[in-house]
Amino acid sequence: TMQSSGHRFRDVEHHPLLAENDTYDSSSSEADMAERVWFIRDGCGMVCAIMTWLLVVYADFVVTFVMLLPSKDFWYSVINGVLFNCLAVLALSSHLRTMLTDPGAVPKGNATKEYMDNLQLKPGEVIYKCPKCCSIKPERAHHCSICKRCIRKMDHHCPWVNNCVGEKNQRFFVLFTMYIALISAHALILCGFQFFSCVRGQWTECSDFSPPVTVILMIFLCLEGFLFLTFTAVMFGTQIHSICNDETEIERLKSEKPTWERRLRWEGMKSVFGGQPSLLWINPFAGFRIRRILLRAKKGGPEFSV
Repeated sequence: TMQSSGHRFRDVEHHPLLAENDTYDSSSSEADMAERVWFIRDGCGMVCAIMTWLLVVYADFVVTFVMLLPSKDFWYSVINGVLFNCLAVLALSSHLRTMLTDPGAVPKGNATKEYMDNLQLKPGEVIYKCPKCCSIKPERAHHCSICKRCIRKMDHHCPWVNNCVGEKNQRFFVLFTMYIALISAHALILCGFQFFSCVRGQWTECSDFSPPVTVILMIFLCLEGFLFLTFTAVMFGTQIHSICNDETEIERLKSEKPTWERRLRWEGMKSVFGGQPSLLWINPFAGFRIRRILLRAKKGGPEFSV
């Protein structure tokens, strides 16, 4: 540590402060960042995100064209088809919003003397500077080596959504895991009914595809559904537990003693999902504005991590 303007500044020895003649307008930087579309240019993350979409599309294809459309029960096909496709749309929408929402990134390079003076710190107060992205770290922020930014209340970096899960997009990640778990469970139930129906009818009219192709498609769907149901159900439970305890996964793994005042369980849920309980809690489209996205695209283009 060293003395700087009457307060202690940690981690500064690794990367010196920006020179005083380097200008940094925190208000304009944060406003500019808010006007950009967030996207992480990570090869592994983009491959995983595309695979997620392809797996959901595959499940929808098998459910719709292999199991439901050939069924002789009209209402069985309609009800299950509408339900499954609605859940699939909600899951993919939640995935998109998790991936394209700024998780709570701290502006790069805000560790300037001018910015620190604006913080109006008390004499002797300790502040922390990230040596990797040259930013002043707020409490509970952690640096992500993939996003190359410090993220407020960072829970973890998830390659399946090609983004960090943090303060601003945790709600969408929770919805993503919930809807994926629901469509996985629904697909497994439909597979069970379909196998029973095909065996009872001796595989004569249970599908428009040949029996071997039908069996292979349904086996792959069962494997996919079981794996995704297990993974997302566990992740959903872990996220809800973290929200109720007001503790991120990183803080739990590091066994960090809380220096903040923990919210009550219900207050934590309202903080993440926004306001009192309502249908908006499970609506991934809440707060989405197409006009705002178009303006962001015209103004600054995507916010890439490079």
